[in-house]
Amino acid sequence: MSDYFSFTDPAQLAADYPVGDAFLKRFASISTDELRAVQEARFARVLALAWKTPFYRRLWGARGIEPGDIRSLDDLPKLPTFDKGDIMESIALAPPFGDFHAMDSYAPGQRPPVVFHTTSGTTGRPQVLLFGPRGREVQNRILARTYLLQGLKDEDVVHSVYGHGLINGGHYIRETFLHWTRAIFMSAGTGVETRSAAQVELMRDFGATVIVGFGDYIRYLGDTARNAGMDIKRDFRVRMISGHLGSDREAIAAAWGGVETFDWYGVGDTGIIAGEGPDHDGLYVHEDAQWVELTDIETDAPAAPGAPGNLVVTVLMKDDIYPMIRFNTHDVTRFLPGQSSLGLRLRRISGFEGRSDNMVKLRGINIFPQGVGAMLAELPAYGGDYYCRVDREPSGRESMTVVCESRDASPAQAQAFGELLKRRIGIEVGVEFAAPGTLKAVTCIDSRQKPIRLVDTRK
Repeated sequence: MSDYFSFTDPAQLAADYPVGDAFLKRFASISTDELRAVQEARFARVLALAWKTPFYRRLWGARGIEPGDIRSLDDLPKLPTFDKGDIMESIALAPPFGDFHAMDSYAPGQRPPVVFHTTSGTTGRPQVLLFGPRGREVQNRILARTYLLQGLKDEDVVHSVYGHGLINGGHYIRETFLHWTRAIFMSAGTGVETRSAAQVELMRDFGATVIVGFGDYIRYLGDTARNAGMDIKRDFRVRMISGHLGSDREAIAAAWGGVETFDWYGVGDTGIIAGEGPDHDGLYVHEDAQWVELTDIETDAPAAPGAPGNLVVTVLMKDDIYPMIRFNTHDVTRFLPGQSSLGLRLRRISGFEGRSDNMVKLRGINIFPQGVGAMLAELPAYGGDYYCRVDREPSGRESMTVVCESRDASPAQAQAFGELLKRRIGIEVGVEFAAPGTLKAVTCIDSRQKPIRLVDTRK
């Protein structure tokens, strides 16, 4: 009887997806033609699996696309993109798992084991996520590649605040550290799974040296430690933070005594797509596993060079259960120009700049609520949590108010926040203050992987 690990072939994974020094050596010397040959071979396997799934046959057939029309990555623009909405329709058509997977394409007794999780439901009803052993372990190995590039050591004690339960995050991170590193891993989870006050005690008592998770909550834990009377530099050994940091990374680093921070990007369906290196010069796309396009937010055409766009990904490693070809994440980023100082022949992206499906457009200005926190952090009075509220006034005019925690609620501070936001956003927005620690009932900063940053009263 075959088990999970018999489908992964660890030795072959190590050869196909190197980590550590082997990763640096390969991608400092690989030629454009060599990399493209690897990508094309992996794409061919994913494409063959996709044609076996009802979802892609339906999606592509509606555009008149037939097998043989797509022969290489150059042909990808002929195919439509799809997103979470299409996956949810697939699930509605064929509940409970949908028809976007290839589980039914295997002969009896031949299907690999299936890893089942869901998304967190941040943008609506949770979505089914399915992984086969090989695809799962490739994404785990590539995440380990990124942690090692950022400086992870065998002796590190890693405190993770990624959530568990049905959602993918915490399990994926735990597997990465357990299967592909020697660091000691502490799976604390969110503030619901392990109270925030208990988390900082655990970090102190077990000598955590690395924190991984979403930046908002990592910063919140720093505030929790100080409010409990702990001294960040005396009582803790934290030297590195790695996670989904967004644009507020300076405040996150400051919350933990100015430690070095590293960003990485991926979504639940795809695993890691890109990660920051020690040069802190953008996020390196793992192009041996992910083919990335950027499309215009409004037209879906290719984004102009240097312009922001929706990140659309074709996952070259998912060739066993759930093939992904031209998945529109609706996360906004941009490609960075020039070469890296590390000499890696990989493209770089700027990182997560916001979500196009959570974008607010006011008087011709595109506003990404997730990016407002970094603006607020420029003022010392900012208390660490916020949300953006969009209202439609009786006159029909639409407006946005930034509701934020502040240590000083004076009129002078309100003016300072208002002027800052107007300068950074480009239009005037309202400002409302709340006392530090009081907005978590709305933002759920201590209970959700991704806090709520937009409250739209127009809907």
